Amino acid sequence: MFKKSKGFTLIELVIIIVVLGILASIAIPKYRNIVAESSEAAARGALGAMRSGISIYYANAAVTTGTAVWPPIDSVGTVGVVMEQQIPRNPYQDDANAPDSVVTGVTKGVVVGTRGGWAYLEATGEIWLNTSTVGENNW
Repeated sequence: MFKKSKGFTLIELVIIIVVLGILASIAIPKYRNIVAESSEAAARGALGAMRSGISIYYANAAVTTGTAVWPPIDSVGTVGVVMEQQIPRNPYQDDANAPDSVVTGVTKGVVVGTRGGWAYLEATGEIWLNTSTVGENNW
């Protein structure tokens, strides 16, 4: 007599592999969108926090000294002066390019040098991402 074997046939295995391939082809683009959205949310949150800190510095200077001035660039990155914590990293920039540093900016969308996660214009108090990522120039 023949024993009833337990296991999958080759056709069943091929069908499972095809179904998994279809699911992966749907899931990978969705995952990429989630990663891009998380980077944008992190950048927007960091920008909001830094812009708030810069505005508070400006208002405090006006109240305490009678002269409203924007913080100097070295103060923007100094813990406890403008921000209570370390400057957040620019999520669009590699770690090798110092994504948590601030450089002197000129115009939004124009990348300054090869290092620096954030560009700051001391004359106006504006701060933005020091990257050429599409879209962030409108934030």
